[in-house]
Amino acid sequence: MMWLFFALLAMGIAAAPLMIERYRKPMTDVTRGGVSGQFAELSQGVTHFEWLGPPEGPIAVCIHGLTTPSFAWRAITKGLVAMGYRTLTYDLYGRGYSDRPSGAQDRHFFLGQLEELLENQNVTEPVTVIGYSMGGSIATCFAAAFPDKVTRLILLAPAGMGLTSRGLMSFIIQTPILGDWLMMALFPSMFHRAVKAEQHRPSSVPDVYDMQRKQTAYRGYVAAILASRRGILADVLRDEHLSISAAGLPVFAIWAADDQVIPASAIGCLAEWNRDARHAVIAGAGHGLPYTHAPQVIEEMTAYLQPSA
Repeated sequence: MMWLFFALLAMGIAAAPLMIERYRKPMTDVTRGGVSGQFAELSQGVTHFEWLGPPEGPIAVCIHGLTTPSFAWRAITKGLVAMGYRTLTYDLYGRGYSDRPSGAQDRHFFLGQLEELLENQNVTEPVTVIGYSMGGSIATCFAAAFPDKVTRLILLAPAGMGLTSRGLMSFIIQTPILGDWLMMALFPSMFHRAVKAEQHRPSSVPDVYDMQRKQTAYRGYVAAILASRRGILADVLRDEHLSISAAGLPVFAIWAADDQVIPASAIGCLAEWNRDARHAVIAGAGHGLPYTHAPQVIEEMTAYLQPSA
């Protein structure tokens, strides 16, 4: 009978991550109660978004990264609004208060969400697109696909130059089924430790680290992270940046000097692919620079967008 005990124990262990995911909080109207911003019903589900700034100002669309939803932009948008921009922030599917559709999260998935949101909001004029981390990949793909819809591209610690995964995460990304199970079982605690390691940094977004940790309490978040790592973050966007350069679209990239996520070699890649792109490096900043070094980022953006100010 001992074998039966161990068999049942193994089955229980195997089922535990799936059961934990099942009992995480769903993203519903009740969960969204009292949340600032608005909600749009798009083809893949509900998208949470927020407008800030003067109604007649030029539009800046801010696209967040892999793990931190649109609240990552709360300090940056204040600076953009002060410059007269009407800013649009939104939660990518699987994050924040947007829905959690299943399936691949490649460029077509994310560009579809952005295109539909802009159409839903009757945005017809060209916009400034600002992308942070994975949002930099989405912004780059959007600018390359629709150069006539973009006035300029601003990138903060952008992905798209080759994101290297090592050790266990590399195995998870490359291994179906078992990798999915390991992601469900291990990622929440891994993510919490990573956030804890960064929370000594001051932040211009109040409670940002607590809000990051709370993301793992919602159903579908962990699966979305893995789908993006296997999807858009697997793409090296050389051809897209070459296309943007050929179209003559202005590009400004802001990098973090102490970034442990986006390798320093990424600056050289972008400089090689687009020799007209401008660059700035924020000293002392890690990968969370939109909220840990917001004043410096705003200063660089102001100098770029309003050079005579």
